[in-house]
Amino acid sequence: MKVLRFALLLGIVPASPLLAADTSPEREDALKLPQTLISGNRQVQARSDSSSASSVFTRDDIDRLQPTSLTDLLGRIPGVQIARSGGRGGLPGIYIRGTKSAQSLVLVDGQRMANATSADSNLQYLNIDQIERVEVLRGSRSVIYGSDAIGGVIQVFTRRGADHAPQLRLRSAVGSYGSSQNSVGISGGDELTRFNLSTSLEETAGVNRTYESFPSDSDHDAYRNKSLSLNLSHTLSDDIEIGLSALKNTGKTELDNGFGRWDPETSSVSGQQLYSDFDISSVSSFIDAQLTERWNSRLELGHSENREKTRDKLSPEIASFNTYRDSLNWQNNLTLTDQHSLIVGADAYEDRVRSSTVFNQDSRWNRAAFIQHRFQGDHFSTELGLRHDQNQQFGSQNTWSASLTVPLNADNDVLLSYSEGFRAPTFNDLYYPQFGNAALKPEHSKSYELQWRSQLSEDSRLETSLYRTDIRDAIVADADFIQQNIGAARVTGFESALHQQWFGWQSSLGIAIIDPRDRESGHTLGRRARRTLSLDLDRQFDRLGVGASWQAVSSSFNDEDNTQPIAGYGLLGLRGNWQASPQVRLDLKVDNLLDKTFTRALYSFDGSYYGYREERRSVQLAVTWTPTL
Repeated sequence: MKVLRFALLLGIVPASPLLAADTSPEREDALKLPQTLISGNRQVQARSDSSSASSVFTRDDIDRLQPTSLTDLLGRIPGVQIARSGGRGGLPGIYIRGTKSAQSLVLVDGQRMANATSADSNLQYLNIDQIERVEVLRGSRSVIYGSDAIGGVIQVFTRRGADHAPQLRLRSAVGSYGSSQNSVGISGGDELTRFNLSTSLEETAGVNRTYESFPSDSDHDAYRNKSLSLNLSHTLSDDIEIGLSALKNTGKTELDNGFGRWDPETSSVSGQQLYSDFDISSVSSFIDAQLTERWNSRLELGHSENREKTRDKLSPEIASFNTYRDSLNWQNNLTLTDQHSLIVGADAYEDRVRSSTVFNQDSRWNRAAFIQHRFQGDHFSTELGLRHDQNQQFGSQNTWSASLTVPLNADNDVLLSYSEGFRAPTFNDLYYPQFGNAALKPEHSKSYELQWRSQLSEDSRLETSLYRTDIRDAIVADADFIQQNIGAARVTGFESALHQQWFGWQSSLGIAIIDPRDRESGHTLGRRARRTLSLDLDRQFDRLGVGASWQAVSSSFNDEDNTQPIAGYGLLGLRGNWQASPQVRLDLKVDNLLDKTFTRALYSFDGSYYGYREERRSVQLAVTWTPTL
């Protein structure tokens, strides 16, 4: 891995014909198109050609929907649920098809971002102004990505440049709860070079996340996030391109802690005033080339860091958790014939932990090789993949997947698929003092899925999925918060997404019904609602745009024993925009218009459980100025 770090310092890798890749100017252009997909097989393809159930948000979608955060955007996807522990900056549980956060892979510009100790995705810290595109794969994709991709894959692409004169981008927003979002960026390029450099600052006075707690917690929990991103690509020749991406988020979030702190001098529990300082960063470089007319290859090198320091103002104690990851991915895309194609690749990564908490092991590597064949015929298409992982701690892990696509006619496709996955326990799962369990085994999954994709009309498209995921040796915390392998968990579900345009209105409807169960106890898995619905409705009237969102979530349980119910809720939002001039745009939105009180997760205090407080009705006004330099 020392060679990898040295290469990252250079920003690029020497242009060797053996180190080429699938990235081309067409790949950068594809990031702005709604009907393309990159995450499915780490290469550009039409969404309709991918065997994965997927959702895509382009920058145009983000501007139209005006989400406050990335997690707000993800909550619109059928089969994706967010259980945030109160307010902006609160730790979110992200459940894709009933699997927990640690069982879904999060990528930023191709690099793994989850914390190696807790497996937290840190998606709550990614500023929405820094994002060009979001792709979400629902269902296992372990053959391509390895560990963690049991429930799905979330990939975030940071802002990109384009082939135009340098353009400045300034945005300022103010809203309820003392919130503000300010960003500035510059982007541009020509036929050979494209660039984007942007920075942003987000602040909020926040809400008091806990209703009942210690007196020291009875204040508003503020949040501050500074972000910087850079993206650069350059075409060396018609066949070779190199690039560099970097992202850094730093800031502070205030926490409430219902558990308190044990004071040995008084033999009692007292309150805390907790502040978490975070520093999340990643840097990656790639080189790609078209080696021959039928052989395309891509090499990516990456380094990411998750550093967190938690302070208690009522004591001198400081807890730090820092994890570092080096990664490499080499993928070759071979077009054998007009009908047969092959993906052959290898990847490796190493995680290291440096923290104030002593772990019995503080580093681990994983190396893998994978191959996937695709046949695309007139009457059916198939995909068959196999992956072998060698994990330093858990040895060999083999996964495979297969899919069959049958076009019923020009407008209707039926897909059958099977996929396997695994997840290695995190350092916290294994070694965290008092709560870790060094005897844990990796989780393994088997997923079965039936999809129907239909172009109902020129302006209407329906995508539905019926699936089942069986997880063996699922890792959950017992009543004493010690991590254990349970015998098995099963998630069965149905999801449907309808996209339609009618009378000038653009609508997106997502529905999901799931049954996530511990097969031994029969209990519903914690913080998974059985039914969710999301509806977005928008229309553009010349320079004026209007829109509305409705989200409904059914009740759930906070715990695995199903003794702590969480009530369901429904949220209504309105939004509008006005293009005052070619360079100036105004946005206005109202979230939780009906001023509902709701919660997504519970906390414990004095033996009772209470819901984390979320923001009630809130308003935000923003202005964006994009002059051409």
